Parts: sequence; structure tokens; C-alpha cells
Amino acid sequence: MRQLSLGYSPCPNDTFIFYGLIHDKVPCPEVTFIEQLEDVETLNQLALKNQLDLTKISYHAFGHLRQNYVLLRSGGALGRGCGPLIIAAENTTMAKLRGKKIAIPGQLTTANLLLQLYSDGYEDVLILPFDKIMAAVGQGRADAGVIIHESRFTYQQYGLKQILDLGQWWEEESGYPIPLGGILARRNLGASLIRKIDAALRQSIEYAYAHPQEPQDYVKQHAQELDDSVVRNHIELYVNDFSLDLGDEGVQAVNSLLSRAEERCIIPPCELSLFIEE
Repeated sequence: MRQLSLGYSPCPNDTFIFYGLIHDKVPCPEVTFIEQLEDVETLNQLALKNQLDLTKISYHAFGHLRQNYVLLRSGGALGRGCGPLIIAAENTTMAKLRGKKIAIPGQLTTANLLLQLYSDGYEDVLILPFDKIMAAVGQGRADAGVIIHESRFTYQQYGLKQILDLGQWWEEESGYPIPLGGILARRNLGASLIRKIDAALRQSIEYAYAHPQEPQDYVKQHAQELDDSVVRNHIELYVNDFSLDLGDEGVQAVNSLLSRAEERCIIPPCELSLFIEE
């Protein structure tokens, strides 16, 4: 059996998606997985060092990884109404936040990419783990923050105000759903093995949908927020039909995001295909 390293985040959508795959609920012939659960920005950095065979990443990071990795069609986070939010302690405007310090969940996160694509003037950033951003804004260590994951559902409990929904901005600007994170495989794994893994990942999602109670303990074991409704809302928001297969619209959304980032010289150009080729 070939052992492959597999990185994904402890967030409920990822643990829900990968539960079946790593608990041998779905077949993936010739392969065993050694999972590594890390914050998505840590996964981004590990992939930049080519240290993971398979990994969840931010689409921003994928823009820097295309020489060594290909995108899988299953397992990612892409959709509508699920983008990062910009929050602050008091009501303000994006114009007034230009030049101010903004906390972000990682340099290579899609949250930061969307912030930079929105407009110039938001380069003064404070990089923090995503679950520390709300506290930093509340304490005045940052003038605003870009929040993701469970924070979308809890920021109001901290008395914070939404300034802009970056996902909604992207949808209105591009006409596409927002690509947040995808699953990558090293190109040198080869087309045959990568396709088997992609198929097994889709089966893992289908298994979780068919047995929704079974992954619960595993999901809650790793979740930052333990409230059942928060966990459920998180999974419902980030696991959807695009997680099963990107489809044509999903691929167009990814291409649009990456091409806009290339035009702004945020990521390097790349002529290689997003997906594995024969």
C-alpha cells in the first residue's frame, strides 16, 4: 500500500468531507492516508514547501502552486453566500478603512486575495489565526478584520459590525460563485492515481451525506465552535454540490479568480492545466 500525506483543516466542512476517506468507509485501492490537520494558512505554507502529497489549500495559494500541484474536482469549498466578511468594532466604510490596519487569517488566504482585489490601499495587514481575529478587532489591535469559517456565524455575539461581505462583492463583480479553497494533489502522483483519489473523495462526501450522524463526534472533536447549530450551519454553507464536483461553473469561477489575480500581479502566470492531464 502506498502511503500519502493528506492535509486538511479542523473546520467542520473539512472533517465532514474527509471522514469517510480516512476512516476507511470508502475504498481507495492501493493507498492509505496519513492525515495532518492544520490551519489553512499552515497548509498553504506546507504546500509551498512541497511537503504534502494531497492538501486543502486556499485558491490564493493555488495561484503559487500550479507548477507542482493540480486541482481535484471534489472536496473543495466554493459557493454563494459563503465569502469572507470584513468586520469592525464600529460602523464605518471601506473608504475610511483604506490605509488602516486590517487583521487577516493568512497572507495566502483567499480572504486576503479578495481584500486586495477589492481595491488598493488595504496592504497594512495583521496576520492572525482566523479564530483570533475577532478578539484583535474588539481589543483595538486592528481597525478591522477579515473573518472566515465559524466566525461568520458568531461575530455579532462579540458586538462587532459587518462592513462588507467580500463574497457578495465578488459575486456581483464577477457573476460567479466564490472559490474559497480546493483540494490539490501533487502532479507527480500521476493521472491514474489522482483520478482514483478524486473519485474516492467524492464517495467520502456522499458517504457523509448518507450517514450524517456518523461523522459528528469526529467533527466536534476538532471544531473551534462546539455549538451544534454553528457546526451544522457551517457544514450546510460550505459543503454543497460544488464540493461533489466543481462542474463547469465552478471551473469558470476558479479561472476568473486566478486570471484577475494574475492581472494584478498578485500571483505569477502559469500555462499549465488546472487539472491532471493524460
